[in-house]
Amino acid sequence: MTVTAIVGANWGDEGKGKMTDVLSAKSSYVVRYQGGSNAGHTIINNYGKFALHMLPSGVFYPNVMNVIGPGVALDVDAFARERKELLERGVPEPRLCVSDRAQIVLPIHRLLDELEEERLGARSFGSTKRGIAPFYMDKYAKLGIQVSDLYDKQRLLLRLEQSLEAKNVLLENLYGREPIQPESLLAELLEQGEKLRPFVCDTTTMLHNAYVNGESILLEGQLGALRDPDHGIYPYSTSSSTLAGFAPVGAGLPPYAIEKVMAVVKSYSSCVGTGPFVSELDGIEADELRRLGGDAGEFGATTGRPRRVGWFDVVATRYGCMIQGATEVALTNLDVLGYLDTIPVCVGYELQDGTITADFPVSAKIDKAKPILQQHKGWKCDISKARSFDELPIAAQQYVAFIESAINVPIKYVSVGPRREQLIGI
Repeated sequence: MTVTAIVGANWGDEGKGKMTDVLSAKSSYVVRYQGGSNAGHTIINNYGKFALHMLPSGVFYPNVMNVIGPGVALDVDAFARERKELLERGVPEPRLCVSDRAQIVLPIHRLLDELEEERLGARSFGSTKRGIAPFYMDKYAKLGIQVSDLYDKQRLLLRLEQSLEAKNVLLENLYGREPIQPESLLAELLEQGEKLRPFVCDTTTMLHNAYVNGESILLEGQLGALRDPDHGIYPYSTSSSTLAGFAPVGAGLPPYAIEKVMAVVKSYSSCVGTGPFVSELDGIEADELRRLGGDAGEFGATTGRPRRVGWFDVVATRYGCMIQGATEVALTNLDVLGYLDTIPVCVGYELQDGTITADFPVSAKIDKAKPILQQHKGWKCDISKARSFDELPIAAQQYVAFIESAINVPIKYVSVGPRREQLIGI
């Protein structure tokens, strides 16, 4: 058995939830290792349709231990709310374990996130206002609250005092708000600690033991390579690393543990939030692709915002697969393109100075880049019932083969619909 990381190769929204859901059936552990409730994974199964923001995507399998690792921004309210929703909709009690080293998203983080987006106005970065950037600011300023702190009242109060000291200066002098007293948060956090208590454990030791014993571990990434703060479209990035290289750190495994990196790639492009997006469509073309895309249109699982859409981008995807260290690819949403006579693909960028490049540029050069498009023959039919690669029309097979050749990573799965069974192994 192996340790596999499932990650996105683009801007997020590639279909990682479905792939994690499918591979969870053969896994002993599914681990969230970074990010928080700022992005969602949509899963459709016999229980219905679910958008998970905090819980790992293996919660529908009673044999799977679902782990929130130390690298996660833990929103306790979202955690409790999603678990309650699962139970109310008939899903058996999932096996859940929360790292005692994970850190907590505080109400002040969400407030500061919202106030800063309001202050920036048109210059905002498209935050989901879930408190993620302020959370990670605290984490790396050594002001964060760990899960274990929730069980020591005096230590917790001291940590809150240290955390709020500078924030209250901002609240009063930058945002014109009343300061927050540490005692006002203490009772709420102690209550959250009691809600979490049944699930808290030393996940690092647990996963190390599982790894040594050869049990299968699935590491579930959030967002995609192009939202990574070091290698993505900074500053239009998230606040934690979205790369498979961070997965063993955020999960608590040795760096050599990962044997497979599955990069999930969409058959066209989609994006929630702001930032450069070279192959983006607008007008009627965008409306049509957005309406037909996803499982019920292209809208964000967390925000509900209409996703920006565009044609498949070879430049961005090849780069995303490269920095993810992808060993294989799952190509999703191929069925969506069945309405097109010809399918445009972005194969290069024309930069502002007229330079043509097939390499993904830094943000300073990509803002005004234009796509160089290549046309591919469409198949003009419904492929959602295909269950083998040979059942796909020749034009669809050729499109898959072209993408595989262009991104230099073998495609192991092709998804032709949102449900578990609509997946073709190659």
